[in-house]
Amino acid sequence: MRIAFVLLCATILAGSGSLVQAQGKPQAAIPLWPEGVPGAIPGAAPEVVESEGRISNVHEPSLTPYLVPAGTRPATAVIVCPGGGYNRLAADHEGRAVAEWLNSIGVSAFVLKYRLREYGHPAPLRDVLRAVRLLRSGPDRWGIAPDRIGVLGFSAGGHLAASAGTMFDEADGRTGAPLDAVSARPDFMVLVYPVIRLIGPDAHTGSGKSLLGANATPEMLERYSLDARVTKDTPPAFLVHGGTDTAVPPENSVLFYLALRRAGVPAEMHLYREGAHGIGLRPGNGPMSDWPKRCAEWMAAKGLL
Repeated sequence: MRIAFVLLCATILAGSGSLVQAQGKPQAAIPLWPEGVPGAIPGAAPEVVESEGRISNVHEPSLTPYLVPAGTRPATAVIVCPGGGYNRLAADHEGRAVAEWLNSIGVSAFVLKYRLREYGHPAPLRDVLRAVRLLRSGPDRWGIAPDRIGVLGFSAGGHLAASAGTMFDEADGRTGAPLDAVSARPDFMVLVYPVIRLIGPDAHTGSGKSLLGANATPEMLERYSLDARVTKDTPPAFLVHGGTDTAVPPENSVLFYLALRRAGVPAEMHLYREGAHGIGLRPGNGPMSDWPKRCAEWMAAKGLL
């Protein structure tokens, strides 16, 4: 098993040695499943890149690294999960732009391209947990600290990031690959206007339908409503939500924050009086546009910068 694990890591990291040479710019995407995507759909239609960098019909999950200069290593690493309702990925303003901001504060970023409604659960969960395991299995390759690997997600990407923080030991998150032996628990979470509830008055039903199918039972929808999955082992979290978000009600963040509090998990929440959904890092949205500054302060206070 140990030999197989080493060989698999070598396969995954082959050709990535040059990643540490050019920092601060996106590097070639790293396939998450070089040995073959589990449950791949035969004859699948090609991936689609839409306007404003939106990506849909994902069949080859990957990580795109944005690395900080060598002098600042070992760096904190953040896996960025763009939103899009598990239908598409807002890969530009909730992916690339976020990675560049993280680089500006000394954090190496890895933008996750994960599978969507074409696969449904557990494919997205497997992709994000595989990403954590991959980074933790070979941190020297990217100059990152294996105990400072976080997840940052927006909207449905926030649901996926919170899934990583609450379901890292879930059997559905494993495929039987040697990398399953590596811990998939993130060290921290940043959740920006996240989807948390898939059922109930505050639910984002579209995400639930895309993730679990149109015929998902109430029990299934409740199981993957993540405020119900928080335990004392859930990693610390920083949450952001706008009070005028009509797409994903702010109660999603509030319920998750309260669940963290009950479990004794350190958490900080910024709930703004006004703030629309999907703003990413865009300026001009009042006080909520300052959330990256507040997030950087939180990270600094935790010794992550």
